[in-house]
Amino acid sequence: MINNVINSIIPQRMLAFLICTIWGGIAIGQETYAEKLGYPKDAKVIILHVDDAGMSWDSNEGTINAVDHGVASSFSVMMPCPWVPAIVKYIKANPTVDAGLHLTLTSEWKNYRWGPLMGKPSVPGLVDEEGAMWRNVEQVIQHSSGDEVEAEIRAQIDRALTMGFKPTHLDSHMGTLFADEEFLKRYIKIGAEYQIPIMFPGGHNSILKEEYRLRAKGELIKSGKWKEGMDVPVPEVVNKAPLVGAQVWSLGLPVMDDLHNMSYGWDFPKDMERTEANIQSFYTDKFIATFELLQPGLTMVLMHCTDPSEIFGEISASGVRRQGDMLAMMDEKLRSYLESEGIIVTTYRDVMERRKKVK
Repeated sequence: MINNVINSIIPQRMLAFLICTIWGGIAIGQETYAEKLGYPKDAKVIILHVDDAGMSWDSNEGTINAVDHGVASSFSVMMPCPWVPAIVKYIKANPTVDAGLHLTLTSEWKNYRWGPLMGKPSVPGLVDEEGAMWRNVEQVIQHSSGDEVEAEIRAQIDRALTMGFKPTHLDSHMGTLFADEEFLKRYIKIGAEYQIPIMFPGGHNSILKEEYRLRAKGELIKSGKWKEGMDVPVPEVVNKAPLVGAQVWSLGLPVMDDLHNMSYGWDFPKDMERTEANIQSFYTDKFIATFELLQPGLTMVLMHCTDPSEIFGEISASGVRRQGDMLAMMDEKLRSYLESEGIIVTTYRDVMERRKKVK
């Protein structure tokens, strides 16, 4: 399995990032998927995407702030989570927002948990000893089957449709659906069946490849295995990217050229005063610096915008990073940068409409 190739040096929390990297690999210089979709040649096109809507009150507030008062253009909802009804009410009151499903097969937090919509009798392999979903991707792979995963994906889509919410796209919480070949097949199949775009980066993946090398190097340094000048190549399975991307495209769905999944690894400096102004400035500058690395094509930029309440720390220790994502999206400095650089901010709704027009 793909995960076995790299699990020894890459932490579980980075699995979503890494699996997407592995599948990337179309050479820069070839026609990008953005061009295929009708965007100008050499254009840098991005979807500023917020994960984890519906997870908590704080996540909903951060998502709405980033979209309504910032430059974020898209988000996705974790359908098994407690605060889904509130975010769906927002979606229904704002029918033009770009809202998809963050297909959820794990429940990673210590004391704040959720279970599969199908229930344990139907999908026992997706349930742990607490009656919730497994905490990490490896456990899902170890215990569950492709049939159980497909049943739960369909249940999450069905709940959205039952609530009157038609998702504009599908993606994967913690990258679970990219971590097993059978899971990936079910993900692609269901996207094609419903004709709902799936998040799949099958282009040049320039940022992802470089980030893979940097993070792999960091893990080697941490383990004491790094030697100066050591080559950290992208895994050989990167060569499968064009085939998988072409398959997704042939099914009538759009494909990403690259994936920016960096901000969850940006730790706010310990020696800097933790004010909103400082947090905003730090994270805005980080986004701008990495956007300088963008290559032409369609890039999905992942973030976790949250407006952390006094109890969010009981869910996760990631509150500052998530608040930083939200504040950066609301920063006029970032908006001005995107405009001055001619970076096109788009949505899954737009790219799917464009895909329908391409033969």
